[in-house]
Amino acid sequence: MSDLFAALKQKVAGKNVTIVFPEGLDERILTAVGRLAAENVLHPIVIGEQEAVVQKAKELGLTLEKVEIIDPRTYEGMDEMVAAFIERRKGKVTEEDARNILLDENYFGTMLVYMGKAHGLVSGAAHSTADTVRPALQIIKTKPGIRKTSGVFIMVRGDEKYVFADCAINIAPDSQDLAEIAIESAQTAKMFDIEPRVAMLSFSTKGSAKSPETEKVIEAVRIAKEMAPELTLDGEFQFDAAFVPSVAKKKAPDSVIQGDANVFIFPSLEAGNIGYKIAQRLGNFEAVGPILQGLNQPVNDLSRGCNAEDVYKLSLITAAQALAAME
Repeated sequence: MSDLFAALKQKVAGKNVTIVFPEGLDERILTAVGRLAAENVLHPIVIGEQEAVVQKAKELGLTLEKVEIIDPRTYEGMDEMVAAFIERRKGKVTEEDARNILLDENYFGTMLVYMGKAHGLVSGAAHSTADTVRPALQIIKTKPGIRKTSGVFIMVRGDEKYVFADCAINIAPDSQDLAEIAIESAQTAKMFDIEPRVAMLSFSTKGSAKSPETEKVIEAVRIAKEMAPELTLDGEFQFDAAFVPSVAKKKAPDSVIQGDANVFIFPSLEAGNIGYKIAQRLGNFEAVGPILQGLNQPVNDLSRGCNAEDVYKLSLITAAQALAAME
């Protein structure tokens, strides 16, 4: 395990963080959950029919001794959950609809988080991103002042750690979106012991080119500085001006960022997704994520191509987000 995850494990272990896993019959989920429980890292709740989950674990040679299993069909608190869901959806669903919807493991698990019976949720091993994120947006919703959730990657190579955003969610963020993503990404950076120095990226540095695309980033910088004046943030930058001191000295000599940025905000999903994959494949960085940010409580989405180690790592991240939210 890398130093990054060893530090996260140390941070969350013994803090009684409860994470819910809706995909209780998935081999990768059960393998990771069994390990998390055995190591006393966190308290897992697995969603599924009790006998089926236990049988599946037995077939895999796993013990779920310290794992809580909840079946939505026999859950004693369902009436309370239905009432809370109807209230949260502001009357958009009937009681009958609510009962049917809450038999869906992702909706059920998300409601456990919303009602304070779990601190966070990890799903997506067997579900699409939409199946994981939709209940979170409907129930948990974004933080006050944040219009949209966003997805970041922590890029790790040896002792190097950087934050790339948004690489997963928002296709064409506007200036307000970019400012919010920058501020949330700075908070995520702190969770990984990165003191944020935020660069808002473009194909222009400090007015070297002029277009609607560059103006969008310039306006995002203005908004972000107004929203979080204490944050070390600037732009617009080409990547080399944000990352290489000698280039920064020539292109942005008066900036607070002098080639020492560690949080990079891309102007579009297209740029962000391409950027992190280039760093991952050509630069041999480990791309940790996507980590969803901007929600009131942490919900994270696995890739359907994940393995048990990916589940374990994302669980540590989710627990760390939950601890940060409690502070």
